[in-house]
Amino acid sequence: MPVNYATPAPEALFPVAGVRLGTAEAGIRKLNRRDLTVIEFAPGSRAAGVFTQNRFCAAPVTVCREHLAGDSGIRALVINTGIANAATGEQGLQAARDTCAAAAELLDCAPREVLPFSTGVILEHLPVERLIAGLPAAQADLAADHWHAAAHAIMTTDTVAKAASRRVTSGNFQFTVTGISKGAGMIRPNMATMLGFVATDAGLSPALLQQLAKDAADVSFNCITVDGDTSTNDSFVVIATGASGCMVDSEASPHWPALRDAVIGVAQELAQAIVRDGEGATKFITVKVGAGATAAECRQVAYAIGHSPLVKTAFFASDPNLGRILAAIGYAGIADLDSAGVRVWLGNNDKNAGGEVLVSEHGGRAASYREEDGARIMQDAEITVRIDLGRGQAQATVWTCDFSYDYVKINADYRS
Repeated sequence: MPVNYATPAPEALFPVAGVRLGTAEAGIRKLNRRDLTVIEFAPGSRAAGVFTQNRFCAAPVTVCREHLAGDSGIRALVINTGIANAATGEQGLQAARDTCAAAAELLDCAPREVLPFSTGVILEHLPVERLIAGLPAAQADLAADHWHAAAHAIMTTDTVAKAASRRVTSGNFQFTVTGISKGAGMIRPNMATMLGFVATDAGLSPALLQQLAKDAADVSFNCITVDGDTSTNDSFVVIATGASGCMVDSEASPHWPALRDAVIGVAQELAQAIVRDGEGATKFITVKVGAGATAAECRQVAYAIGHSPLVKTAFFASDPNLGRILAAIGYAGIADLDSAGVRVWLGNNDKNAGGEVLVSEHGGRAASYREEDGARIMQDAEITVRIDLGRGQAQATVWTCDFSYDYVKINADYRS
């Protein structure tokens, strides 16, 4: 079960003007499940994306990059689960292109206006004929209020669907931001193993939309880790339909701050939901690193902690074996780090029960630290590790989870 997360109710996911969603059972890998999603956008919609940096990037990622490099706008996304269409060579590329062509014919647009996405098993070919055969049913299901159904249809090992929504008033305009994501394992920044789709009915210039997608990814999906594995298919796409009539063409626009905050807020909620639903997760862990020389070195330390199997298993056992955190800080790769200047706190959200305790300072165990305090905090489902590097003013935050027995079971049985 996810850590303190439940899928929002359908009525909590606000329709976005200019967006319709439909799902269908295509039998991509398993029968009797909705595994195909089509998201249609009004003419004139724009999209920008951030994608995996894995060199074995999946065929759909390659095709998405090609299509977004043009200036033709975006009319649809086609998303399948079950098969990732990754490490499939030229045949995989052709399958992704055939998907776009078939969807374009149905939706009366150009193939370049369709973006394909796949998630599932790597190194297996996509049964594109089944996907194409399922497209008419997905088209027939298109509706503005099908965000909840689409969030479920893009799941793989997720135990819950992930979605978020905001309505924002800025001046005389009201605009909506709604998004869905999937991901639970093979999660690692740059990007994490996930698919994320956020749409708004505000309008943005192409350059500003790309900046917004990158900015949002940097403080959300690129700040999560479950197991340190970077997937082949990771994609985060922001789509702006402009149907609200609110146009934001520069950072000087009075609507930019509200729009940026709403998109980032939705992206962070979706990203944190992925960690809360990490395969077998029982703890949601926030790692805050501050007083660093640069934000990059703060992230370096945060990821070292978030990726450590020893740290993660200690959290699962609620064992205050906190020397493992110090070890991770020490091997994070900051060559001139002065361990005597580092301070570490362990905390939770219960301020009334002494929500944060100092664990380490002056290169060792803090004189005030008592193991029973650490053990008490480690029992909580949500824990914060806060580190002061004593080197500057920079900071960074990463969200992660523990490793339980179920993580091994889920991944050992993934293809069965």
